[in-house]
Formats: sequence, C-alpha cells, structure tokens
Amino acid sequence: MKEPRISRPDFPDGYLRDPKTYLPWSYVEQRMAEALHYWLCTVRPDGRPHSVPRWGVWLDGKLYYDGSPETRHARNLVRNPQVSLHLESGENVVIMYGTAKEERKPTPELAQRLAQAIGKKYGARGYSPKPDQWKQGGLFVFTPKTVLAWTQFINDPDATRFVFDSEPEEE
Repeated sequence: MKEPRISRPDFPDGYLRDPKTYLPWSYVEQRMAEALHYWLCTVRPDGRPHSVPRWGVWLDGKLYYDGSPETRHARNLVRNPQVSLHLESGENVVIMYGTAKEERKPTPELAQRLAQAIGKKYGARGYSPKPDQWKQGGLFVFTPKTVLAWTQFINDPDATRFVFDSEPEEE
C-alpha cells in the first residue's frame, strides 16, 4: 500500500490552536488492526444515511468484513459505494472516507489469510469462518481515500488528514 499524503484537516478558525505535531500513518494502521468494532455509514437509495456496526479485519491497508449481500448496507453499496467508516472512540479518533464493495470470489490465498485473521480476532466471541465461506459472496472490502485522525484536539492538537488520491475530500 502506498503511503498517504499528510496535511491538516480543514476546520473553522479557532478549532486547532497552534498545531505542531502530526500523527503517523502507523498510528491509524494500529488502531484499525486492533479495533473490534467499526461503524460503517452508507447511503440509502432515497438519500437517507444508514449506519451499522461491523466486525472486520484490517489487512493490506483495507478493511475486510462479511455479511449477507441482502443486508441494507450491502444493498446500499450496489447503488452508491461511497461510505464513511469510523471507530468507536471520540478521543482517539479515526474517521475514514472511501468506497466499499463486495469482494466476489476472493483468491484462495486471500480467503485463507482473512479466515485466519478473523478467527484470531473474533474466535473467542464465537466467530471463526472457513476460507471457503465467501465462495458465493458475502465478503466486502472498504478502501480508504481520506482519513482524519487525532488524539488531542485542544491542547497540543495533532489532528491529521491522510489522503490517498489526488483530490482531498471535504470533511
């Protein structure tokens, strides 16, 4: 995965007072890898938002998660792949904007890596998929384009924007 460009998020005057530090991309990768729950926000066909918590694994700079293609969020993705994804903390913040889609028929190698990673992460909670589980669909992948992260917002703010494509998205 290529490294993102790093800059400051655009906030109204007065929000970030004299920021001096940036967070490293490794901070975001660690938070994504360690998180148990991810909030996925899609858009319904009529424009209304839809949010749902997901279990998943951060692998190769993307979030992989599974579920029925008949769920509301999966049906939303067919019409509009633009999504936001964030972690649960309001203090150690990671907010991602990007696209999600169904990953049809993952390679055997990817399926094996995912099944192993998911089982290691969620096995104690009763979920350990087999590598062939996604042969008929039900595996999704989120790819970030713009990421916002911070651990300090007021004192010594470190709010950082990471951008993977040439045009930054509006926050």
